[in-house]
Amino acid sequence: MITRRDLLAAGAALAALPAHAQQAPTQADLLRFEPLGQVTLIHITDIHGQLMPMGFREASTNLGVGTARGLAPHITGAAMLGAYDVPRGTAMAHALTDLDYTELARRFGPMGGADRIATVVQAIKAERLGRTILLDGGDTWQGSWTSLQTKGADMVAFQKALGVEAMVAHWEFTYGAERVRELVDGLGFPFLGANIQDTEWSEDVFPALAEFERGGVKVAVIGQAFPYTPIANPRWMFPDWEFGIKEEKLAERVQAARAGGAQLVVLLSHNGFDVDRKLAARVPGIDVILTGHTHDALPRPLQVGQTLLIATGANGKFVSRLDLDVQGGRLAGFRHALIPVFANAIAPDAAMAALVQRQRAPFAADLARVVGRTESLLWRRGNTAGTWDDLICDALLEQREAEIALSPGFRWGTTLLPGTDITAEDVWSQTAITYPAAYRNRMTGETLKAVLEDVADNLFNPDPYYQQGGDMVRSGGISFTLDVTAASGQRVSDLTLLRTGQPIEAAREYIVAGWASINQATEGPPIWDVVNRHLARGPVRVEPRSDIRLRNA
Repeated sequence: MITRRDLLAAGAALAALPAHAQQAPTQADLLRFEPLGQVTLIHITDIHGQLMPMGFREASTNLGVGTARGLAPHITGAAMLGAYDVPRGTAMAHALTDLDYTELARRFGPMGGADRIATVVQAIKAERLGRTILLDGGDTWQGSWTSLQTKGADMVAFQKALGVEAMVAHWEFTYGAERVRELVDGLGFPFLGANIQDTEWSEDVFPALAEFERGGVKVAVIGQAFPYTPIANPRWMFPDWEFGIKEEKLAERVQAARAGGAQLVVLLSHNGFDVDRKLAARVPGIDVILTGHTHDALPRPLQVGQTLLIATGANGKFVSRLDLDVQGGRLAGFRHALIPVFANAIAPDAAMAALVQRQRAPFAADLARVVGRTESLLWRRGNTAGTWDDLICDALLEQREAEIALSPGFRWGTTLLPGTDITAEDVWSQTAITYPAAYRNRMTGETLKAVLEDVADNLFNPDPYYQQGGDMVRSGGISFTLDVTAASGQRVSDLTLLRTGQPIEAAREYIVAGWASINQATEGPPIWDVVNRHLARGPVRVEPRSDIRLRNA
């Protein structure tokens, strides 16, 4: 039986980090851990093609709706630090929040990097010989120029060298069904998809689960891909596969795993945190959900009934370690650490560093090409806007001669400090997808509002099973008010065209530019070319927007 004492003890890893604001952690600080039990789960997720150390600023707004309103992970800044007793100005505060980001990024340096992740993983494996399972929560093969050019092969090489033992997926499917099957055939470990069936016979396309024995304990790992992949991404890229949450089917698989002798049942999930929170309350028998997709990082597990939810963040900033003690065939206790991967503190693994260099070598000149300079902080993560996205919208408005610009609310993409050169790699870290065409077309005001309302409902529907887990579509040339508590179709109001200051007229047509359309026949230059042409005009300064107004947030 998991107790409140277990949950309180799970925060012990935070206390191991230096509390003094000026003190950077050491590798020993970051890896300090008192082992427990027979099984150790190591979790990475949402790396999005990032093989190199980088900056990634956390959100200043992360709105929860319905029963999740005001609950973790929908707390940010000072509220986040207070909830987990993390002092402001410390290394962990920097890793978890947007507070003092520029100052602390310069003090503590970049985070992540394949070679640093390898050092952390290998240290845990060495300490827990024969007891570890390394699991990847997906969104690994996409998000960089090297991943796009190799169609995911660079990240597969990373996973194999790291020793990943099972994975699930989401953006991986945007390479198309044929390419996914090619990569899966060469993985050497299970690519799980309990909720992916073919459209003709409703048969499993990929294995639903993988079984392991560690420390004398039989462990079943069930894999859940992103349920809304055919809605959020181009359906035509994988036309013969169906997705979904499929709660009843999952419950059957959990019970079958238990009946087959599993003493631990783990859900390796790309559902998104709020979906997994609801799922944990409705599907009995799951001991641990390793959650992904929404890029949340929580320094302690969240417990729903007897199920632990583990959130490991994104872009390789963190590695989660979860030690599990099994007694009498059931989970009896646990110990957890969310390990921040500070690149300046962790020695790079030599073999992984060499592999990364080989993967990047054919593209090195293109990656390093300077295309612009920023005088302000460029970041992406936030519910309604990010300065990187504002820059993209500015480029669309200018280069495509549009009145209104739309850019998807992606949560991946690295952060640049003020006074920094912008390289082609930096632009690609925001835009590297397989459907990058920057379209230009006409749209009525009525259609524009419908688009905004549809996205808002996908994000802020009070029922988590109807949420898709991204951020609000970014916009340029317009302002509006967003009420996340309003009914469907009534969340967006006060739509205004900024160039005239006049309300958007329902019947009038406007010239709209955007990118990442899921329609197969979309035409236009790749978005990175549009952004690079805009940056060639001179240094940019993009300040956070104040004209997307939140109501009842």
